[in-house]
Amino acid sequence: SLTQEWPGIIRGECIGRSVRRHPIWSFHIENPTRPTVYTVLVFAQLHALEWLGTEVVVKLAEQLTASAPEGVKVVLVPIVNPDGRDRVERDLLNDRVGIYRRANANGLDLNRDWSVNRDITSIWAKLPFTKRYYYTSHEPLSQPESQALDRLAADIQPDAVVSLHAFGGYVYYPWGGRSDPTEDQREHQRLAEVMIRSQSNGGYITVQLGKWANWFKAHGVEIDHFYGKYGAKSFIIELSHSGINLFDWDTVRDFFRWYNPIDPAPHVDNGYNAVRGLIYDYAYQVRKAGIRTVP
Repeated sequence: SLTQEWPGIIRGECIGRSVRRHPIWSFHIENPTRPTVYTVLVFAQLHALEWLGTEVVVKLAEQLTASAPEGVKVVLVPIVNPDGRDRVERDLLNDRVGIYRRANANGLDLNRDWSVNRDITSIWAKLPFTKRYYYTSHEPLSQPESQALDRLAADIQPDAVVSLHAFGGYVYYPWGGRSDPTEDQREHQRLAEVMIRSQSNGGYITVQLGKWANWFKAHGVEIDHFYGKYGAKSFIIELSHSGINLFDWDTVRDFFRWYNPIDPAPHVDNGYNAVRGLIYDYAYQVRKAGIRTVP
């Protein structure tokens, strides 16, 4: 409906199909009054149970079409893993509680299917209580969903990438598979702080993903891929601090509620405001540079 209401501002494009042949859609938003200087890619729902990010992307689409930022093209992918979402939806409709769903239809975790920092060398990977955190897919970009996102990035060459997850209340930046800093560490930190300050009721924390804990590394994650391969400033936002209420057993036994609080609105607002803050930081840089409008 937005593409029909705002022609010339937003257009949809099918960038690929999932394992079960569901279409994966992207939506490209740009203000025609200025040339594009920066491109920001935002996508959600690599993981089947994590629905908050899709709601953030929908709100971004609704708000940005009505007031498209000048000089910044925004590309939105609401659902990267439609097969996983479909499975969760069927669980919910049939009152199947307590089923944990993370992967795509092939049983692969799309959060570990990328091409950069895949080698697992840490001693922590050999210990019984930590080794379950150390894994990657059998080869990089092995899944059609990952391949679709990578083709999109190759086409648009994003300056920044935001991957929306849940839960935790963190804004992560690369590297995830290493503890040493990137060459753009300060800019990653600055942009992460911009996003946190833009939140209305967040209390989020920013940290390099590979330093989240001494024993933890995330190998083959998307932020390492998009930064290492394309040079894009890359972030994972873990939306909310979970929907678990220890005084409500229904929320403890329901994995869907772990990742999706009963009232999603304030958490969607937090995510929306954070990503909007990043986008308009780039728009401010365009204005500061004095790039003229298209006649």
